[in-house]
Amino acid sequence: MKLPQGSSVVVASHNQGKVREIFDLLTPYGIAVKGAGELGLEEPEETGSTFAANAILKARAAAVAAKAYALADDSGLEVTALGGAPGIYSARWAGGGRDFAFAMEKIRKQFEVFGHTDFSARFVCVLAVCDPAGQAEVFEGDVRGHLEFPPRGSNGFGYDPIFVANGMTRTFGEIDPAEKHAISHRADAFRKFAAAVLV
Repeated sequence: MKLPQGSSVVVASHNQGKVREIFDLLTPYGIAVKGAGELGLEEPEETGSTFAANAILKARAAAVAAKAYALADDSGLEVTALGGAPGIYSARWAGGGRDFAFAMEKIRKQFEVFGHTDFSARFVCVLAVCDPAGQAEVFEGDVRGHLEFPPRGSNGFGYDPIFVANGMTRTFGEIDPAEKHAISHRADAFRKFAAAVLV
């Protein structure tokens, strides 16, 4: 599958932070981006048991509904001491209102209650690109680091204020978006996607 310059892609997400990041990553390639929300597309229920399954499910639903190429991202935080949780349930830990302050406090309490001392974690991202016929390809990326409490910074979204990438001292919530784009799990997956799909 190849996407030449001038192509249009539907980002199969209603998460504006995610749509904005993907827009920033695709714009240099001359790809026009529209979010599923602005097209009035419904979000399918994420019934997959892996990041890849959920990414394909979302990309395929948007591609078929919009009759266009679609790109979906399924991503989350895997905390070593919590057995990889919240993982594919990262958004669900934030509840229906997507309250990530609540989700980050939930993680902190797990460390406090169980006395965990291993703060290592990783962000995982799987990008799925799907053509209008429903054929999909997937690309996985990650970034490893550790958690720090209390949350710091107002940049980014989700769990960014508690995640510090290896080799850094500031959280993803404290660094400039351009700096995050260079090292994030989404950037890692995107580099693989760009090398394989973008002309």
